This record gives sequence, structure tokens and C-alpha cells, in this order.
Amino acid sequence: MSIDVYGIPNCDTIKKARKWLDAHGIAYVFHDYKKEGADAARLARWVEEAGWQTVLNRRGTTFRKLAEDEREGLDGEKAVAVMAAHPSCIKRPVLEYDGGLLVGFDEAEWSAALV
Repeated sequence: MSIDVYGIPNCDTIKKARKWLDAHGIAYVFHDYKKEGADAARLARWVEEAGWQTVLNRRGTTFRKLAEDEREGLDGEKAVAVMAAHPSCIKRPVLEYDGGLLVGFDEAEWSAALV
């Protein structure tokens, strides 16, 4: 199974997720938003599959500090533009695997999908 994990390495949730994957012997490739950026086409696919309300982290500091015009009137297209411009606004982690997508770290959900 091919697994890609997207996030920011110093994020506590990313650390927990990676530790969980390692403990379960699950190989993955990690994509660092800070170094690699966030691809708008990929973000659009995530939004299509999971909904922009799930993929966009509206509770984080980065989102709260955005200009009001960037935060208001959100829809899928605008959310993708915000996340592409500000990758810290993407909920973490996002895990792509053969046949699925997981947004956020939930041990029970990850176990059901991956173990």
C-alpha cells in the first residue's frame, strides 16, 4: 500500500501520527508543506473528496490572522486558494492511501483504514 502523509514536521499532531504509523510498521512518505508547498490541484481533490470544511483548519493561528476578505465568503474554490497560499491552514495531517483519504489524526479511524 502506498501512503503519503502531508503536514508540518514540528506539529504535535503530525508527531503523534508519525509515531503511530511507525509503531504499526506502516511505511509512508512524508511531504513537508513548509519545504514543498501545497499543490492546488491536490488540495482541490481533497476538498472534492472530504469537503473544504474538513480540509481547511479554521481554528489555527494562521487562519485567524488572515485578512477578513480571505476568511469571509468561503467556498471550495476560495478555500483551496487560501490553503495553497497559506499551507499552515490545511488541517493536519492529511493521509492519502490506495483508495482513501484521512484528514486529521484519529487512531480508531486510522486503524480501521490501515491496519
